[in-house]
Order: sequence, then C-alpha cells, then structure tokens
Amino acid sequence: MKTLSILGSTGSIGTQALKVVRKLNRDGCAMFRIAALAAHHNVELLEEQAREFRPEIVAVYDSEAAADLRVRLRDMSVRVLKGMEGLCEAAALEGAEVTLNSVVGMVGLRPTLAAIKAKKTIALANKETLVAGGALVMGLAREKGVDILPVDSEHSAIFQCLQGNNKKELRRILLTASGGPFFGRTREELEGVTPQQALNHPNWSMGAKVTIDSATMMNKGLEVMEASWLFDVPPEKIQVVVHRESIVHSMVEYSDRSVIAQMGAPDMCLPIQYALTYPRRLPSPVEELDLFKVQSLHFYPPDLNAFPCLDIAIRALKRGGLAPAAVNGANEEAVGAFLEGKLPFMRIPELCARAMERQPDCPADSVEAVLGADMAAREFVRSVISQEKI
Repeated sequence: MKTLSILGSTGSIGTQALKVVRKLNRDGCAMFRIAALAAHHNVELLEEQAREFRPEIVAVYDSEAAADLRVRLRDMSVRVLKGMEGLCEAAALEGAEVTLNSVVGMVGLRPTLAAIKAKKTIALANKETLVAGGALVMGLAREKGVDILPVDSEHSAIFQCLQGNNKKELRRILLTASGGPFFGRTREELEGVTPQQALNHPNWSMGAKVTIDSATMMNKGLEVMEASWLFDVPPEKIQVVVHRESIVHSMVEYSDRSVIAQMGAPDMCLPIQYALTYPRRLPSPVEELDLFKVQSLHFYPPDLNAFPCLDIAIRALKRGGLAPAAVNGANEEAVGAFLEGKLPFMRIPELCARAMERQPDCPADSVEAVLGADMAAREFVRSVISQEKI
C-alpha cells in the first residue's frame, strides 16, 4: 500500500487521481491510502472527498473556506488546516510516501519544496514549480535524493520513452501539442475570440487556466521549460510538434535516429496512474487505443506568428534567471483578466513579452527572488489593465 497526499484534490487532475485510486482499490487489495487532501476553496467537493477517503488532514488555501470546512467536518476526527502553511504541512505530512502536486499556479512552489525537504516522492502536475523555480527544485531534489515523476501527459510520455535507454544517447525530444481550439487560425482571426470559445478544447478536459494556456500555446511553452528541467536537456534539443489527434503524447529521438513514441487515448488517468504506481503498470480505466478507428495521424509545425506565447516562453528559458518567473506570473495574471472579460485574447502574449523585457537579469537562487519576480510581473499586468482601462 502507498500512502498519498493530494494537493489540488478538487481540480481536474486531483479528481481524476482519486478516480484512479478508487479503481485500483476496488480491483486490488487497497493499494492506496489517502493521508492528506488539499484544495483552494471548493469546500463542498472537499467535504465529500474527506468523508469518502478519511484523510488525517485536509488543507484549504482560502482562510474563509477553511473555517467553513472546519464546521462541516466537526463530526470527524480530521484536522483542517488553512493557507500556505496548511498546504506545506499537507505536502510534507509524516507517513505519506508520495505527494501529488496538482494545484494550479505559483502557489504550488512552496509545497513542492516542502515535500522534497521531507523526502517525499513527487508526482508533479504543477508546471509552474519547474517553470519559475526549476533550479531550486531540481537542485534540492538531487540533494535529498528525491524522485520527481511527471504527471503531464507529454512529460510522462518522454519519461516512459527514456526508460531502459542511455540518456547520453538522446538526440532530441519531440514534444507534441494538440494545437488547441484555434489551430489554423491567423493572428488577425484570433483578435476577437471569447473566453467561451477558448475554453472549448477539442481533445482534453482540463481546468480553465490550463485550457486557455492551450489556446494561446503558452501551455506548450511552459512544457518546454518543464521538460528542459526534468530531463536536463537544453531548449535547442526540444522540438514542438503540433499533433491534432493527441494520440502520440510525445516522442524521443536517439543518436541513431531511432524515434520512440508513447501513444494512448487522450485521457489523463493514464499518466496519473503511471506516476502513482511507478514502476508498475496496472490495468487502468482508460479506453483501449483502436488504431483501426484512428486510421491516420497528422503532424504540423507550430505557427509562432499566430501563437507568439510559445516563442516568448522559449526565449525566457534561453535567457534564464528570473525571466521564466516573470513570464509565468504575467501569464497567470493576464489569463485571469481574459477569463473575466477585462483583456482581449491577443493582449496576453503582448503583456507576457513586456513583463519579460522589464525583468532584470538576476539569478533564480531563492524562493524570495522567484516569488518577487512573479509578483512584480503580476503587478505590471494589473497596472497596464488599470491604466488603459482595457
């Protein structure tokens, strides 16, 4: 039996992780025990999860929501924690072996570091942890001897393709992208898109922020950064390939020009389960891949003119230091404003690029430095929106 702490349990990845846990516990002999659950503010769902899985602690980032949950769970012997302190305690809980971090945004950085310090195996679905704090996170993981297992479908695919091979013989990573809901549109055609249109992803069911990032292709830029840190590969060895069917989740090419691909139905339960059960492979709730039904697969180069966020993220990675933290912070703020109807879709890449240009060249050598760059970028975006009254 493995004992899990799940951060972001009410979100898209968290709920699918609990689906995997239910399935494996039902089919096997209680493979998982949930020791901690954590969420931002969805107390209704978090209460249901707490009553079903009976964790030792439940953490809620929002203080008012935590107070509400404490009342709701007063008949249970579960500790209800709040704020960042609560998330970090849930991440590092004694007795838990694996911490799944699936919270969205920079709020995931400190809990990831707390879990690594406590020597937990990390199942990582929080991109921002490595995007903004890659040097800190990977350095601490090496120091503590902690494994970081990727949960993103693309990074899980790369991780699987690397198994049993010599990393030194890696020639390049082929990172696939669905192209999102606006594949094939010109920059001019993207000017007036609405949040409702951008949230209509053709293949994947994800949270709102990640879905918008897919629509701008910032998601793929963040994944290039993440892959660079996870697999210790320079950006020049990572090629983004638009693959509309989302059947090939990513590929790895070796020095002999052999290309190994990981394929499967577009279902996040597969990479989630692989991270939770690694190195074992067990029956999963994912549907069988029927290649006769698929029939054909298509691949295209990304359109950097229509989707400049991808290029902005890669430039930030090459520049290094705090540039990625600035881009990430600006993007989070701009996406939030777009979803609220305060910012046009194509202003998102513009503000990300401007935030990166404003960021001085400084090393990302502390949590304070990373969070400072993140906050400065967010404040810049807010000030532009306020001054221009977009």
